[in-house]
Amino acid sequence: MAGYDDNEEGGQRQADTLTPTTGEVLSWSNGFDKVMSTPAGRHIFREFLKAEFSEENILFWNAVEELRTSKESDPQIIEDRVRMIYEDFISILSPREVSLDSRVRELVNRKMVQPNIMTFDEAQEQIWMLMKRDSYPRFIMSSIYKRLLESAMA
Repeated sequence: MAGYDDNEEGGQRQADTLTPTTGEVLSWSNGFDKVMSTPAGRHIFREFLKAEFSEENILFWNAVEELRTSKESDPQIIEDRVRMIYEDFISILSPREVSLDSRVRELVNRKMVQPNIMTFDEAQEQIWMLMKRDSYPRFIMSSIYKRLLESAMA
């Protein structure tokens, strides 16, 4: 079974949506949710995480978000997607394993008995908080963001 690949935004990479506007760049210093609210913000934040060797966090978050917002109603397809996300990001054998505390990991494992679109809710929230508290402050101080800010102000 092929895992989730590295394409973001459901594989739809359009150059114009990945180039941030001046307003977007300026808003990103106002909170993590501002970064994550736009395709360009998620793309640039992902590049930052890649440089920090923690890209799996946003890849997991995106995969779960795609699952949650999917219009798919076939239970077998949903279960297959859940299992793919589990194998790619939760399994201890995964090369892209995300860091979850034991309580959340056990909760996900219990939910895997009957996988559905809500299987990863707590794990996704924990990864969101990890990125918000740990990675986002470093992103705002990074040379990546500072260069974007300088370009936006020019």
